Amino acid sequence: MLLGTDYRGYLRIEQPNLRGYYSMNEPTGGLVLLHEEISREIIGAFFDVYNELRPGFLASVYKRAMFIALNERGIACEREKSVTVHFHGTPVGDFRADLLVEKQIIIELKTVDKIHAAHEARVLNYLKATRVHVGFVLNFGPKPSFRRLVSSTSLRGQATDRH
Repeated sequence: MLLGTDYRGYLRIEQPNLRGYYSMNEPTGGLVLLHEEISREIIGAFFDVYNELRPGFLASVYKRAMFIALNERGIACEREKSVTVHFHGTPVGDFRADLLVEKQIIIELKTVDKIHAAHEARVLNYLKATRVHVGFVLNFGPKPSFRRLVSSTSLRGQATDRH
């Protein structure tokens, strides 16, 4: 399921293809989101960082600032978390998650005009390759934007964390 949540608490579920996704744009009401409290803290930290630093820096600056903002909120996170992807039991590549929050949420940071489907696809691939089910694309571009993504099809056991 592909979810986007805006700063007002509205849930947006988009239809990226015909594999059973559907569109909706309404208040979340009684809907319970996976890792909802941590997600709200991430969104709050995102807007705190954006409002203080404003757009124009490299993504690495926002990554460090998000790390600080999340830690100040009591949220544990790791920067540049390396993960090895396996195919038929053989390592085939690595990726580095910008931030791994509470070992439950992957964050990819961008500094672009707008979030594109390719940015969302990358995070969804990260989710599929790990035991993590929730990811964010946070964009520190001219207009702050984010997408909250949820994967229900992780490849359990197909990726290993490297320390």
